[in-house]
Amino acid sequence: AVARQIFLTKLSAKFAEKYGRLTLVSIRLNMVIKMEKIKIGFIGAGNMGAAIMKGISKSEAGKNIELYAFDPDSAKLETLAEYGVNPCKNEVELTEKCGYIFLAVKPQIIEGVIETAAPAVTSDKVIVSIAAGITDEFIASKTIPEAKVILVMPNTPLLLGEGASALSKNENVTDEEFEVILNVFRACGKAAVVPKDKMKEIIAINGSSPAFIYLFAKGFVDYANSVGISADSALELFSQSLIGSAKMLTESGYTIDELIKMVSSPGGTTLAGLDKLYEGKLEDTVKNCCESCTKRAYELSK
Repeated sequence: AVARQIFLTKLSAKFAEKYGRLTLVSIRLNMVIKMEKIKIGFIGAGNMGAAIMKGISKSEAGKNIELYAFDPDSAKLETLAEYGVNPCKNEVELTEKCGYIFLAVKPQIIEGVIETAAPAVTSDKVIVSIAAGITDEFIASKTIPEAKVILVMPNTPLLLGEGASALSKNENVTDEEFEVILNVFRACGKAAVVPKDKMKEIIAINGSSPAFIYLFAKGFVDYANSVGISADSALELFSQSLIGSAKMLTESGYTIDELIKMVSSPGGTTLAGLDKLYEGKLEDTVKNCCESCTKRAYELSK
């Protein structure tokens, strides 16, 4: 931003001297508009990539963004046309056109995708990976040593615009470039910055945790069904309890321990249930779950 301002200021003086101030204002305005238009491309238009593109198109930030996408399945690109997404013929064309390139493909095929796009990768391109376990070093080894890489761990609630995404960057990415991608994920839910060396550990917290929460919910719904309460009613009530509890965690100002105590009347039903959870070592089970998740992330890492 500073470099851009210096450039515009120097150019302004030259144009003002030669063409006059009125012409200068028009030229400078057009230059700013053109320089601020951001081209973001997606290699892969599956559920997650499409959800991010839709989030961008619906957001305020989307007004300054041009979207491009490539996917071998042309039908996916056709469905994105209504969101202003421009189709590309292949990975190289997309990479050449865009300043930000999302790798929105499965980890199993990402290596081939990167190698195909690599000839078009230059030091001014920012590569954004949403694939679990992929490192910036791996991407640089397949493209250029000075590659700018942003790593993202999103989660599936992003499909509803309620994502929780963790982001980190390597040292080649500027703060301004990083802010562009942060705003993309803020348009699709919540986004938080995480140290690059903790991107595998964070998977258990936001990336995989929806599945753990769903299993927890299943236990409550199954219990309700076993005592004659309809699964639909139980799911509706428990889901709302999750939503309300989440808001209490983030908005009430109370600690987790304080919130537990608020629900736990002495000698009451909540304490009777909590006692069984403590006996079953729920917290230890959750810790073991997270540790196993992280271990697997390191095993799959590239």
